[in-house]
Amino acid sequence: MDFGVVLQTNPPAWRTVGLAKQAEEHGFDYVWTFDSHLLWQEPYVIYSAILAETRRVIVGPMVTNPATRDWTVTASVYATLNEMYGNRTVCGIGRGDSAVRVLNGAPTTLKQVREATHVIRELANCRAVEHNGSKLQFPWARTSALEVWIAAYGPLALKTAGEVGDGFILQVGDIDVAKWMIEQVRTAASNAGRDPEKITFCVAAPAYVGEDTPESWQHMRAQTRWFGGMVGNHIADIVAKYGEDADFPEVLIDYIKGRTDYDYNTHGKADNDHVDFVPDEIVDRFCILGTPEQHIAKLVELKAIGVDQFAVYLQHDNKEETLRVYGESIIPQLREHVTAKA
Repeated sequence: MDFGVVLQTNPPAWRTVGLAKQAEEHGFDYVWTFDSHLLWQEPYVIYSAILAETRRVIVGPMVTNPATRDWTVTASVYATLNEMYGNRTVCGIGRGDSAVRVLNGAPTTLKQVREATHVIRELANCRAVEHNGSKLQFPWARTSALEVWIAAYGPLALKTAGEVGDGFILQVGDIDVAKWMIEQVRTAASNAGRDPEKITFCVAAPAYVGEDTPESWQHMRAQTRWFGGMVGNHIADIVAKYGEDADFPEVLIDYIKGRTDYDYNTHGKADNDHVDFVPDEIVDRFCILGTPEQHIAKLVELKAIGVDQFAVYLQHDNKEETLRVYGESIIPQLREHVTAKA
């Protein structure tokens, strides 16, 4: 199993670069960031600095979207970074959430996600593509290679991920939900004539290492409850479209019934003031909390259902310690467990 870390590009930018360097030093394989240009600093500029300061980690957005950036410009950024630093980028893409909603916009269609995925991937892999009635290709790109991973929750988005994505990003750490959604993506891939085994499955969720005491659990939950609010914002769209009786994991539908509103000014922050509706049970299911042993136990379960990467959302007050414990204890023990099983 690979490991990633998901950062917000809060100023100063060198703080983000520093956390990325620490992640690499502790054995993480991927460094992801949010991509909302109004809420945080421009990530692609920071990726260049991260790549210059590191040697191995792969960087990319979790996630970009087809609306706020011209697709050819997005492809050019990846191809340029790859030509400069080797092929160490990945493109996570979805319909758009905070980046478009703060502009009073709406998420794009899945048709646009499919088309953007194709254009970005072809151009960033040094291939020609038809777009807007023109045949386009970067004449300067020689070695760039890029995968495009699709983030999804809803039935049609999961189908899209299976049919055209190089990878699937699921932003929730619940075992039952992850198992169900991975199966939807695998089925869609198989039905489209693709090999499901060639799709990378990435689960992303907050991880907080603490003690197994009531006081510690209370603090860990308080620091990560924002994630249930963020996920709920996506699920509310799905329920509005398909209804509460849709073929969809009940746990996702049930917990958002107390949801009233969402403030993007506190999006992805521990002090989010619109997440009181998220119960402790959901925090515990969606995140990975507790002692190193409790983290390892859940990660083993995720690996068993086909998860190839776990990406740690690091939006809490224990960033450096989480990276350290993962690097010194959790990652080595999990990899030893996987090796022993093999």
